[in-house]
Amino acid sequence: MKIAVLLATFNRKEKTLTCLESLYKQEGLGSTSLEVFLTDDASSDGTVASVMGIYPEIHILRGTGSLFWAGGMRNSWNNALNADPDFYLLLNDDTILIKTAIADLLKYSSIDGNSIPAICVGSTLDWHTGQISYGGKKLRSKNNIKSDTVFSKTQYVECDLGNANIMLVPKAVVRKIGILSDAFTHALADYDYTLRAKKAGFKVIVAPGVLGNCMDDHGKNWKSANVSLKDRIKYLKSPKGLAYNEYMGFIKEHFPLHAPSAFLKLWMKTLFPFVWDGLKKNNY
Repeated sequence: MKIAVLLATFNRKEKTLTCLESLYKQEGLGSTSLEVFLTDDASSDGTVASVMGIYPEIHILRGTGSLFWAGGMRNSWNNALNADPDFYLLLNDDTILIKTAIADLLKYSSIDGNSIPAICVGSTLDWHTGQISYGGKKLRSKNNIKSDTVFSKTQYVECDLGNANIMLVPKAVVRKIGILSDAFTHALADYDYTLRAKKAGFKVIVAPGVLGNCMDDHGKNWKSANVSLKDRIKYLKSPKGLAYNEYMGFIKEHFPLHAPSAFLKLWMKTLFPFVWDGLKKNNY
């Protein structure tokens, strides 16, 4: 059995090397082989040279400097398709895997008597907070993006939205729905993928336990009132900000009834951040 491991990196040499070290220390894989495809988006910190020096077997792909996360991952994934692996492992380069992470994911790659291939998501822990940083979320309603993190130490749980910090995708899923959508530059591509997989009849589950460590670096996703309106609008439209057009496209595709509310919230965050601050403090 073969797994294609997909990564994208940009100027995070030390984190990337630490991630790869944890990848190559995986235990319990037996005859399963790993083939790594890494897109470096024109890093200037020596990432490529360092990776090539330690792991010459890795397929290193060069980006233009404007791929961002989703673009880099699509580039890695497209190149991995020719390898025709049994699984694709999406892995963030700032994630440190536990030694049995991949073996644990493989246990849950199909469920219900092995009849339904399942995308299997691994939860990560933020060392700084002691809280789950990334993993799977369950929607509160099919008509709204609001969701809650789901996690169990002992059994798998189904989810709707999955973070691709650690995500194992069976070949059958890719054959039916393809890879990450090119509608997304940076964020949301993984959420869109898991939602599309569920609509296509596949399961999306969270493996039990913590499978890796990764700091939650998303932070507050709006700018405070002391930032100029021009810069707040720039952040609204930025791929690494609120990604206005892509977010609204995502909402209209998966939660059309939520679109008016999403539109108002995005503009409230931008035009009246002091009001939004107050609403969030009151658990709006």
